[in-house]
Amino acid sequence: MTNVQANNKSSLFTLKIFTFVLYGSISILLSFFPLYFQNVGFSTVAIGILMAGGPFVSIFANPFWGYWSDRLQNIRLILIIMLVGNLLVVQFVFQLNSLVFVYIAMLCFFLFQTPLFSQSNSLILNAIEGTEHKFGAFRLWGSLGWALMAVSVSPLIGYIGIKNLWIVYSVMLILTIIVSFKLPKGKVEGAKGLTKGGYTKALFGNKYFLVFVLLGILISVPNSMNLTFVTLYIDQLGGSYVLIGWSAFLTAIFEAPVFLLFDRYLKRKPSTMIGCLVIVSLLFVLRWVLMSFAIGPVQIIFIQMLHSVSFGGYYYIGTTLTAQLIPVELRASGQAVYALTWGGISGIIAGFLGGWIFQELGAKMMYNVSIFISLLGVIGFMMMWLQLRKDASLHIAQQVQ
Repeated sequence: MTNVQANNKSSLFTLKIFTFVLYGSISILLSFFPLYFQNVGFSTVAIGILMAGGPFVSIFANPFWGYWSDRLQNIRLILIIMLVGNLLVVQFVFQLNSLVFVYIAMLCFFLFQTPLFSQSNSLILNAIEGTEHKFGAFRLWGSLGWALMAVSVSPLIGYIGIKNLWIVYSVMLILTIIVSFKLPKGKVEGAKGLTKGGYTKALFGNKYFLVFVLLGILISVPNSMNLTFVTLYIDQLGGSYVLIGWSAFLTAIFEAPVFLLFDRYLKRKPSTMIGCLVIVSLLFVLRWVLMSFAIGPVQIIFIQMLHSVSFGGYYYIGTTLTAQLIPVELRASGQAVYALTWGGISGIIAGFLGGWIFQELGAKMMYNVSIFISLLGVIGFMMMWLQLRKDASLHIAQQVQ
């Protein structure tokens, strides 16, 4: 094995470790953030507004950091900047008690936090470009990190108190920063440079990508509502911190085999992938139906297992489809736009709408609304799949002629 091959192998292994600790860090924060704010004394609506700040900021943050990743062809540097900014700003979030000041601090925090997943995905895709490696084999480490860290630290948080959540998160984030210095840059050899006039056209010129992004919002709004308020729902039904940790564990642990199966069997053909999204969207509908009938915290925890197939499938297919529809030199920007469907616009709607419904009408009504919204997404993806098949048939007919 040459030195170059050894270095590549080492950097790819580091990328797996980085993905593990990054997702583990964020899972700790997102799993317990709503309970922390509830402990401070904020209402459900206020918590919804605070969490909606992240998706609002991500509308600007994702394209901004994505642009500079593509411009510099150095995703590692952008990730390090975001992680350090994340660590510094979150200290203010945990030290403030006024809703107004906490909201301002959260907006600054989300500027650095929300693009982390999309940029790490871009780094994985760029690092494995031209190799035999598959995306799922790396992203599954994120699922393992999310699952294992949430369930392992939940007893610790129960012991030291939710008010000390900042200590656990800060330690994990520092570890993530240390690992990030060993990452590959994420530059794709042979990629064309960005031109001022062609950037927007290349990014938004594919009509199927635009429709996919818009339809994704319908599927992601209910998922974002669940992500934001499921811990409060478990707490409301008498669940403990440990049960909340197990909920996060079962949510993500089975994503790993899902990613490996998609690596092996998913055909990289747009019509096939959109067809799979129809099935995945139906699984989301089933998930919200079951959540609307849940009467105890343990039931919710087991229903959360469907997340691995529903969101895991949607996330994998969407990431892969975006990589195919967007030019390689704009991959970070394309992933940033895709991230807006499950963490941007949908998150804003979920924070405000979900917070109001949860507080005024109850969790069951929130999940009933989720069923209706998800069904609209199913219909949209079905129509898109039919159109893709029609276009493909027309193209074949023209070739025959």
